[in-house]
Amino acid sequence: MAVASVLETTAAPNRGAANPDGKVGPNAVTQVAAALRAFGGEALAARVFGAAGLQHVLAAPPERMVDQDLAACLHDALRLTLEPREATQIAAEAGRRTADYLLGHRIPRAAQLVMRILPARLAAPILLKAMASNAWTYAGTGQVRTLSGRICVLEIIDNPLAQPGCPWHVAVFEGLFRALVAKGAQVNHSETRVEGLATSRFDIALSG
Repeated sequence: MAVASVLETTAAPNRGAANPDGKVGPNAVTQVAAALRAFGGEALAARVFGAAGLQHVLAAPPERMVDQDLAACLHDALRLTLEPREATQIAAEAGRRTADYLLGHRIPRAAQLVMRILPARLAAPILLKAMASNAWTYAGTGQVRTLSGRICVLEIIDNPLAQPGCPWHVAVFEGLFRALVAKGAQVNHSETRVEGLATSRFDIALSG
């Protein structure tokens, strides 16, 4: 993808199409399991997956896209089963692990190299465009809208995986931006409404 063709469109918001099948990437589940095991071993993972009625998923981790309702049920169980601070820490760890997985397995090395050598103001719209194009992996049927600028913005309209503070999403996005755009990138989450729908908004500052 030519850098110039991306930059020509960044003045207007990019919008990722919804996934009508209601699927999200398996990392929304598998990395939660990995984070739970890292924090409290198999017992903690079994406790949370059991609360969600997903013991079978813990025993046989998904390798392909999963139903967004299944992932949402797990994220709900994480929040409702554990103390708020612990749940947030584990969700954030799962998000960091998801970002690491994407960097290691899903984002082409050549694209990563290009973004890393470009100034942040040029790399950011490239990453945002890629994130909008692959919105189905983390937003399911939600609509994703992005806008680049001094503060970049990513909105998930009617986010099926929404949680208070959205720590999983924040950590995924922060991990990607810090690795590919600016080491000091900071992601802040807020709730708003777009077209009458509850919307998760992520403001991405490229420097602290």
